[in-house]
Amino acid sequence: MAAEPFWRTKTLAEMTPEEWESLCDGCAKCCLVKLEDEDTGEIDPTDVACRLLDLGTCRCGDYANRKRKVPDCVILSPDNVGELRWMPATCAYRLVHEGKDLYPWHHLVCGDRDAVHREGVSIKGRVVSERDVADEDLPDHVINWLE
Repeated sequence: MAAEPFWRTKTLAEMTPEEWESLCDGCAKCCLVKLEDEDTGEIDPTDVACRLLDLGTCRCGDYANRKRKVPDCVILSPDNVGELRWMPATCAYRLVHEGKDLYPWHHLVCGDRDAVHREGVSIKGRVVSERDVADEDLPDHVINWLE
């Protein structure tokens, strides 16, 4: 009988750095610019991606230095995943935190890193870079297709 995969037997805090990093499905939804209503605290995602995101691969162009280059970049950790209301329902970190299993298209389940894109779960082909959008135009980019 095969052993259970690590995401079913470990909490996020128990994972090795390699296991933690492997959980990312590459959807890049967390890399979207979000707008927060100052009065209500409501968070609206936009179809504008972080300037560091490679729109073709949905990977950060400078992952190791992302926080230094983008000071408001939120670095996920076992301590903050549960607090980030804007994390998509499909996010593996959120799923594991909530005690749920990964989706069949997740690369750890199916063995194919491109499945997330073929299934239409990623932002690939659906967004623009923040390099091409003025801050004052961000409200025009609010989306409702995320999840």
